[in-house]
Amino acid sequence: MRLEGRIAAVTGAGGGIGGAVAAAFRAEGAIVVEADLKADGLGPDGLVIDVSDPDDARRLTAETVARHGRIDILANVAGTSLRHAFLDVTREDFDRILRVNLYGSFYCAQEAARAMVGQGYGRIINIASISGVRAGAERTAYGISKAGVISLTQQAAHELAPFGITVNAIAPGPVDTELTRVHHTPAARANYRRMIPAARYGLCEEMADAAVFLAGEAAAYVNGVVLPVDGGYLAAGVRED
Repeated sequence: MRLEGRIAAVTGAGGGIGGAVAAAFRAEGAIVVEADLKADGLGPDGLVIDVSDPDDARRLTAETVARHGRIDILANVAGTSLRHAFLDVTREDFDRILRVNLYGSFYCAQEAARAMVGQGYGRIINIASISGVRAGAERTAYGISKAGVISLTQQAAHELAPFGITVNAIAPGPVDTELTRVHHTPAARANYRRMIPAARYGLCEEMADAAVFLAGEAAAYVNGVVLPVDGGYLAAGVRED
């Protein structure tokens, strides 16, 4: 098993990609501390935290270390999304999305890294998005937040490498989750399928398998990478029907 004996914390573990990552880590031998904004979907030892609260981010690492002696892996999966045109996004919604997606990822990564430095080992995996690489309709706040996650990943990778810590990101394409079922209109779903060479939405389990790779020893020399798991969306150009 690829993560045998490792201690992992996963945010957004109540369902969707986060739930799949937690399950995949556990299947590969890791002990997993699950965290989410709500208790729904968490195991009996799960933590209810708000990643946008620095105190809660600190508590996630502190509880993981208190229970298991260390933290080897952090998967920053918690996130939120709303559809906004550039001219219409409100200051309140813009701030909320950045606080969860970007600030929350930073707070949790910083706290975990502080513990990992003393161990001389760590793996941090952030969930970015293809929206952080390529603009899309009504993706203003979400896309900017995920572009920030990409920059956060690269900066942290640069500064933490001397301590034996790698920091990488996964950039999912459209994934079949509760969030996309709410926020992707039928027209948007049809457009994505037309533009993605694989002609389908991704599965949470496919994102989780990428996270397992980045969390394991096979990725020891992989650092500062943003790995698209998108069915070929970012690679595609003009297609002929």
